[in-house]
Amino acid sequence: MWSVLLVTSADLPAGEPRGHLLPEAFAARGVEARWVCWDDPDVDWSAADLVAVRSTWDYDGRLPEFLAWAGSVGPTLLNGADLFAWNTDKSYLVTLGAFGLPIVPTLMAEDEDDLPTAIASYDVAVVKPCVGADGRGVVVFDGTGLGPADLDEATLGPGPWVVQPLVESVRTDGEHSVFVLGGEPVGQVRKVPAGKEIRVHETYGGSTVAVDLDPEAAALARRAVEVAERVVGRTLVYARVDLLRMPDGALAVSELEVTEPGLYLDVLPANADAFADAVFALLVDPATR
Repeated sequence: MWSVLLVTSADLPAGEPRGHLLPEAFAARGVEARWVCWDDPDVDWSAADLVAVRSTWDYDGRLPEFLAWAGSVGPTLLNGADLFAWNTDKSYLVTLGAFGLPIVPTLMAEDEDDLPTAIASYDVAVVKPCVGADGRGVVVFDGTGLGPADLDEATLGPGPWVVQPLVESVRTDGEHSVFVLGGEPVGQVRKVPAGKEIRVHETYGGSTVAVDLDPEAAALARRAVEVAERVVGRTLVYARVDLLRMPDGALAVSELEVTEPGLYLDVLPANADAFADAVFALLVDPATR
């Protein structure tokens, strides 16, 4: 029997919400899959046929350690350590934009001296740590001339940062996420913030619902994955592409999650089968990895 390790963090020992669906989906395909913590010293990573990072949502506070672990796993790690190093720094958006992919406009601020100029580029600016997860450290600046002395690093999160305009449609249309598994868009969810928040994460009161796969969103998500594959020189086994509707009506990529994207199994349980299918195809034909 093939074996797959589904990788999570210590605070989520059973994986993402409804994580039990993944081992069940693999079992239906004759594959033994179980949840393990990425920093558990007792896990024998070499014993698995494939290793799939799923809900390691503590990586942002321990990035060097996490990347060192990923590098130690070897070729059985899906997507891979080099890709994780690229994707866990949000400056990858600038690279994708340079390759012609429509992205939410993104500027880099390496230190506090760079921040005022970047913030002043937009009427309302959203500042995010380059390394961050679950909306932590995100701050909105409303154009009141805030400078370095006004920056509370405890709220803002440590730099460097990416600076983007606030896309107002996030409050109404929300953020749409398309799941691209095995190279194909397979499902979509819509995430909306609560109250005056702009963060769509459940941590801040946001809510998520499954929606029909929209052809426009699916096409852009597929293109985002294709562009990323050209940039990194490898095939992406799994990805989640987050999209926002820009003022001109077009969709743009706000995030490309290829390290540990949640599958939202609680609202889109079919993602368990789609993920298992994508991984099972690699077990059957290792040459496609």
